[in-house]
Amino acid sequence: MTRPRFLPDNFTLSLLATVLIASFLPCSGQTAVVFEWVTDIAIGLLFFLHGAKLSREAIVAGITHWRLHILIFLCTFAMFPVLGVALKPLLSPMITPELYTGILFLCALPATVQSAIALTSIARGNIPAAICSASASSLLGIFLTPLLVSVILTTSGTHALSFDAIGKILLQLLLPFVLGQIARRWIGGWVTKHRAMLKYVDQGSILLVVYTAFSEAVVGGLWNQVSGTVLAGLLAVCAVILFIALLFTTFISRALGFSKEDEITIVFCGSKKSLASGIPMAKVLFSSGAVGAIVLPMMLFHQMQLMVCAVLARRYASRIEPPVEVEAPKVKPAA
Repeated sequence: MTRPRFLPDNFTLSLLATVLIASFLPCSGQTAVVFEWVTDIAIGLLFFLHGAKLSREAIVAGITHWRLHILIFLCTFAMFPVLGVALKPLLSPMITPELYTGILFLCALPATVQSAIALTSIARGNIPAAICSASASSLLGIFLTPLLVSVILTTSGTHALSFDAIGKILLQLLLPFVLGQIARRWIGGWVTKHRAMLKYVDQGSILLVVYTAFSEAVVGGLWNQVSGTVLAGLLAVCAVILFIALLFTTFISRALGFSKEDEITIVFCGSKKSLASGIPMAKVLFSSGAVGAIVLPMMLFHQMQLMVCAVLARRYASRIEPPVEVEAPKVKPAA
């Protein structure tokens, strides 16, 4: 039976189902702790398998791809803040001033790590470069985000650097990847032969991240903090910013002559914002009474970017690679 064209793919349907389940049956308490552990294990397994699959030559090429990394960092820490400030006269009347402060804070955040790399993998992009760029963005964000917030919002107060966040990145992402590289000599062939299973690990980790993040938002009173009109306006503001970010990263990567694989990495690493880094920073930089309005745009944008980028990743993955031209062997003329 032919699949109807209007029907989304199975992964998109799974994402929608996950959001609905988290809205009506969110995990909380000890169950949420269990889901956090399962999510961390799935992400660790994802990076272990990528470490076992990728060759040393590919990793070195990803680290030394400096043009790509500079462009992603500029999109994350320059394009977004400029976009938030420039669009304020146009977008701020749609929501409350407190919520637009949350939008400006969102624009100063670093890129998300796990989902950006997983989506790059699904879309068949430059995974080594995505791992290097997203991880470095999360580390730099610890220093750059408070600085950007102080410039954009003129927020006073000191910011204590979170060394726990650095340790978590090293433990959850880098260590499994290094262990996978070490184990590559023994399991590299098996992983390459069964590389289709990486798709299920990628998609499964994204679904777990969506469920745990959305459950936390629902338990925290996501649907009770704002009216329906304001919520619709906030969704529109997030959609406009995400659309411009995706359009800009796609256009600039093609204008600068990057390959399709590099374009995918730039789009997914340069247009995403980290909820995991944003919530702890918001608690430090803002008063307790303002944190709710600050993190709400972040939560909505986080879910929106996962949903939209998941569909975009599937479109990238369905592309047909150009055929490789093979030179015909020269026929030696008969004597």
